[in-house]
Amino acid sequence: MELSQSEAAGGEAPGAEAAPAYTYRPSLLGAPFVFRLMADGVAFQAGRRSGTVPYRDIRRIRLSFKPASMQSRRYLTEIWADGAPKLQIVSSTWKSMVEQVRQDGDYTAFLVELHRRLAASGATPVYERGSPPLLYWPGLVLFAAVALSLAALTVRGLQSGAMAGALFVAAFLALFLWQGGQFFRLNRPGSYRPDDLPRDLVP
Repeated sequence: MELSQSEAAGGEAPGAEAAPAYTYRPSLLGAPFVFRLMADGVAFQAGRRSGTVPYRDIRRIRLSFKPASMQSRRYLTEIWADGAPKLQIVSSTWKSMVEQVRQDGDYTAFLVELHRRLAASGATPVYERGSPPLLYWPGLVLFAAVALSLAALTVRGLQSGAMAGALFVAAFLALFLWQGGQFFRLNRPGSYRPDDLPRDLVP
């Protein structure tokens, strides 16, 4: 389903106030993804896919922290609705082959308005935060096991006098704990209210 001319132009009707919009580029060579908050739903243009998802058909929303190699502070919103593809809205956009740019202000403003319109429409989706529990908890156990193993290697290196090796493992352990700890802290599974978005997942 293609966007109508008024939607493509950013308005809901001639002379009407422009619909709030958010745009990001998921890849350097691909077309930008565009999302607009219309009167009755979310209009999207994502590559070859386009259409409008009525607010009343949205059944689940998940906010999460998804760092990438080019952007360590990257957030993701996933939207599931009946009869529509899953929509993914990312807080950063590709600018060049070696750079992703954060769009925290625009991303946050769009999410706040989306949740306001959902509440006003009477829609009752499930509001989730973080990673799915079936992925989060096994991942946390594995993270802890690897961290303990690295700590044990550091101690053994110190005991055997291999200072250079121990320092290298200790540095890697510190980086692992910092990055992994941040990921698991922000992606703790849970729920939230549309009028109280989780501050740690809305930059």
